[in-house]
Amino acid sequence: MLGARGTRLRRMLLLYGGLVIGGVALAMLVRADLGLDPWDVLHQGVARTTGASLGTVVIVSSFFVLLLWVPLRQRPGLGTLSDVIVIGLVIDATLAVLPRPDAMSLRIGFLVAALLLNGVSTSMYLAAGLGPGPRDGLMTGLAARGLSLRAVRIGIDVTVLSVGWMLGGTVGIGTVGSALTMGPIVHLLLPRLSVDGRPPKLRRRRRRSSCEVPGAA
Repeated sequence: MLGARGTRLRRMLLLYGGLVIGGVALAMLVRADLGLDPWDVLHQGVARTTGASLGTVVIVSSFFVLLLWVPLRQRPGLGTLSDVIVIGLVIDATLAVLPRPDAMSLRIGFLVAALLLNGVSTSMYLAAGLGPGPRDGLMTGLAARGLSLRAVRIGIDVTVLSVGWMLGGTVGIGTVGSALTMGPIVHLLLPRLSVDGRPPKLRRRRRRSSCEVPGAA
């Protein structure tokens, strides 16, 4: 049984470990060049259009998304604010040292590893229970206003994917893979990573808004 201090330490390790792994996973998806999840298609499209680094776009867009929380009366937690900063910094740091593989077999290897790491990252982040990411909070905040969570998620994903694709973001098998692998990996890992063996905060959100497990961004 963990004491209060041990519990806090474990939550912090889960939070920041998950964010770092998530940033590395996204950088690997970029280097695989086989498709990104919808939000990151948008981030990459904006980065290519403006000339800013991908990490910078992720950070700036996160602040803009947080502004949309205000009318929804969503409250950010430590995990929310950490998500805004840490993932963007890790993405740029990883892209600076990680080359793009030429062989298709290596690119596929990058893709598979990134999808697995992204699932691990999301599981760790959710297990920490320290607040949703900016984009997940927007989704659940809209759903809490009486909208169908499934419809909200589909609407947001289709919108950001379409805009990102028009701006030059990469859409491909990785985009589909992100949607198909996230749920099963989180379902498997989340109970094992949760501090007390069960994710009570996640359960409460599901009862209130029928929340599906979101991605780490």
